[in-house]
Amino acid sequence: MPDTNGVVSIPSRHSVDETVARLQQLLHEKGIQLFTIVDHSGEAAKVGFQMPPTKLVIFGSPKAGTPLMLATPSIAIDLPMKILIAEDKNGSVQVSWNAPAYLASRHQLPQEWIANIAVIEKLAAAISG
Repeated sequence: MPDTNGVVSIPSRHSVDETVARLQQLLHEKGIQLFTIVDHSGEAAKVGFQMPPTKLVIFGSPKAGTPLMLATPSIAIDLPMKILIAEDKNGSVQVSWNAPAYLASRHQLPQEWIANIAVIEKLAAAISG
């Protein structure tokens, strides 16, 4: 269930690095482009801060995303898709993403295009278990 900001989170049974690796493999298998991985905790360490392992995986498919941006140009601010994989203060790993319904509402995305972003829910479930 998304929170009031449209973010959905589920627990992962794996470490941050293992969950990221699982996502990378799944994206490769499905032919989805991995654009980059932002290592927030690694960058924080470079400037003297400590934070639990936190990585943002940015990925997408121009074939799926371009029609959305043509239909509703403002959605480009939320694309490509992102999954945040982070360890919380209790040592649990959470997998978080923007709920497709929230993005659709936020950008008045026509109903017929929601399926193009709904795949994120299946990806998140597959990597966390």
